[in-house]
Amino acid sequence: MIAPDVTLLDLLRERLGLTGTKKGCDHGQCGACAVLVDGRRVNACLTLAIMQEGADVVTIEGPGAPGRLRPMQRAFIARDAFQCGYCAPGQICSAVGLLNEGRAHTDDEIREAMSGNLCRCGAYPNILAAIRDVLAESEAAGEAAQ
Repeated sequence: MIAPDVTLLDLLRERLGLTGTKKGCDHGQCGACAVLVDGRRVNACLTLAIMQEGADVVTIEGPGAPGRLRPMQRAFIARDAFQCGYCAPGQICSAVGLLNEGRAHTDDEIREAMSGNLCRCGAYPNILAAIRDVLAESEAAGEAAQ
């Protein structure tokens, strides 16, 4: 039984042991806790777990596995799109979500769509490059990026 005030973030980390999703500000301002719920980006720290019953929740642990990385994970590695790595899970989930939304095509649109994900290390140019790589691949293949 889940108490009505338990956030999706706390459920994932404390009860399910999925610690890839990070707790940063715990106020929805940094994006470190971004996950995908039914393919859309949400801040897990602001989302009540009980409201997600029956939803498809994907964390950084879900999109791929060692040896079977998904395109966005591979692009982040290839472009060295993280330094300390703390924001990377939220950045990757958010990037997949923004590409699934299909509204970000230019650098400015990508920057705007990713503005809710903060990187203390300043890896923004590499994050943008990684997203552009996957966007170009997915547009060439005519499919949703993940």
